[in-house]
Amino acid sequence: MAHKEKTKAVAYLRTSSAANVGGTKDSDKRQREAIAGFAKQAGYEVVDEFYDPGVSGADPIETRPGFSALLDRIEGNGVRVVIVEDASRFARDLVTQELGILALIERGVTVLTATGDNLTTTDDPFKKAMRQIAGAFAELEKARLVHKLKVARDRKKATGVKVEGRKSFKELDPSMVTLAKKLHRYPVNGKRRSLRDIAGELAQAGYLDSKGKAFSAQSVKNMVEG
Repeated sequence: MAHKEKTKAVAYLRTSSAANVGGTKDSDKRQREAIAGFAKQAGYEVVDEFYDPGVSGADPIETRPGFSALLDRIEGNGVRVVIVEDASRFARDLVTQELGILALIERGVTVLTATGDNLTTTDDPFKKAMRQIAGAFAELEKARLVHKLKVARDRKKATGVKVEGRKSFKELDPSMVTLAKKLHRYPVNGKRRSLRDIAGELAQAGYLDSKGKAFSAQSVKNMVEG
């Protein structure tokens, strides 16, 4: 008789301080055993584990290496169930806790506790409101960060330093640009070379684009005018 295939899941563990981390401590062991016991009983196969040792429950979700690795795994392999010992493993602070759960909900993930509670669905009006507040807070923080990075880029750009965008041809290969400008500057038999002629001569000199072909006329124009 064939056994029903178990649903794959990943485990998330967190210990709140360095005092709870180490071979003689049992916080992570307790969490691991609780998760394994629930998974076995409920028909889940725990295929991976992500652990944030010595991380305070007040620390922002996005700064936690273990949680970030958990998100990467979920996005990469299709596992859509996360099991934790209890909600406090995300955080003891309710807004931070809801931000973590919200990040998983947005990826289509079900979050279960070792006691069988589904943290991703709730009929509790207060929790629903908190989740909405957490979502708004996350958007506010994202907008603040984007603005902060833009201000920093603008400040650096004002000093003449290039801080964004593709590298110019001159940055990629100064000798190629020097040759292109020389070919453009000096005529042959009294006639100025066309951009395509310059591209052809660059190709003969071994200068090709990323596909191994002669540069386009527009690329050559960017070289000689840059």
